[in-house]
Amino acid sequence: MGRIRNTIRLARTSWDVLQKDRELALLPVLSVLLTLLVLAVFVVPGLMAVDWDGFDQRSVEEEPAIPALSYLLFVLGGAAAAIVNVFFVGALVAGAHERLSGGDPTVRSSIARAYARIPGLVPWALLSFTVVNILRALRERLGNVGNIIFGAVEVGFDVAAFLTIPAIVIDDKGPVDGFKTSARLLRTTWGENLAARVGFGLLGFVAVLPAVLLIVFIGAAGSAVVTVIGALVVAVYVGIVFAVVSAMSGIFQAALYLYATTGTAPTGFESAELGSSFARR
Repeated sequence: MGRIRNTIRLARTSWDVLQKDRELALLPVLSVLLTLLVLAVFVVPGLMAVDWDGFDQRSVEEEPAIPALSYLLFVLGGAAAAIVNVFFVGALVAGAHERLSGGDPTVRSSIARAYARIPGLVPWALLSFTVVNILRALRERLGNVGNIIFGAVEVGFDVAAFLTIPAIVIDDKGPVDGFKTSARLLRTTWGENLAARVGFGLLGFVAVLPAVLLIVFIGAAGSAVVTVIGALVVAVYVGIVFAVVSAMSGIFQAALYLYATTGTAPTGFESAELGSSFARR
């Protein structure tokens, strides 16, 4: 219960900080829109290159042959999407860091700071994309045992890398040094980091759940027009929730890094709250 209460306090504090710079919530929205555009540029041509007409309909369990060009386009699309995601997370961390340091960030200043860190952000995006996909490929090839082992490794990598982007953006570290810093901070000041991250996800789920129940109820009513309108409203609402939770998570990430590296809670956060999230073991 203590961890849950602390997560709620941290979320509330992150929300209070976000209220001072609500425009930061636009960064996750821009990230999603640009990611969809990038995927469309690569994935659609990749799908078009597949010989769907050659698929033997008499053997429905078989998959259509995927040419090398499609695989290449899918990989390039995934890598480009990873770069977009890391860049905008970096922009969000940059904006949060500016606010927590007493500044007044804007979307423009946040993107400009992330742009200045491209030499670190882009290699990190490609490195993390490669590692995660290699681990997933091993999970698929090695069956249940591999799924358990490499699934745990993937989670461990994700946790160890949690503060890599703040290290790159705030302290201008390279991708490898940034990851080493992130792993070192978690190893020496381990606490409720993972619980807090899961907590933000749960908060988002709880916020979205009423909208999901509403669309199910509307769909059961049987009116196509009402269902479409309801679906559009719910989609907008879910997008807003995603943007807000992502922004709050980025603020928490920046605050946690600042506390872990300086030992002092940034403006707006209480030392006790962050100390509980990074309690020494």
